[in-house]
Order: sequence, then structure tokens, then C-alpha cells
Amino acid sequence: MPSFDIVSEIDMQEVRNAVDQANREASTRFDFKGTGATIEIGDKELTLSASTEDRLRALYDLLAEKMVKRSVSLKNLNSSIQGDQVRVTGKQRDDLQSAIAFFKEADMDVPLQFTNFRD
Repeated sequence: MPSFDIVSEIDMQEVRNAVDQANREASTRFDFKGTGATIEIGDKELTLSASTEDRLRALYDLLAEKMVKRSVSLKNLNSSIQGDQVRVTGKQRDDLQSAIAFFKEADMDVPLQFTNFRD
């Protein structure tokens, strides 16, 4: 379930309208039936959910289309999940170290790699 941080000051009403339109269209489109495809909006975060990765990509494309039509640049979004990767960002090195320690201690069913750590 990817989430996208809204990284710049934009007209949040236009973002809400784009999310509402995308959710409405997803609820009526045949290719989204039974996939649980939804977009939730927080204060500065959008969360997309769907039962399969291909429906998730289609939901993102639908949202992007609605945002562009409302003159909201997609550059305002910062993706925190990219394919099979999770990107963790923080202001302090300790925040990132805490996230790494959390995932190392978690009993995950998949092997984890930590790359591109920058000072």
C-alpha cells in the first residue's frame, strides 16, 4: 500500500477534488470491481490501496490523470514505495538508524537489504 507525501504547498482543495473523482471512477469501472481500490487523503499524505499490484498501478494512473486535469503537478508527490523498495527519509541520522533497526528485528518473510544510505 504505497503512500505519497505531498511535498510542496499546493491547492489542497484541488487535490481533494482529484482524489474524490478518482475514487468515484474507480468504484464504477469494471476493471476495479472487487479489488478494494481506494485512495485516502490525510493532511499531507495520500494512501492508495488495491488487492493487486497491477490494479494499484492503474489506480495511480487514474489519480495522476485526475490531478493533471485539475492543474496539480505530479512533482508535488514524493513516492515512498517504489516497486519492491521502501524509501525511508528522515531529518536526522538517528531516525533512519531506528527504522533500519526496526526492520532488522522484525520477523519478515522476505530477505531485506539496506542500500544507498547517505550522510
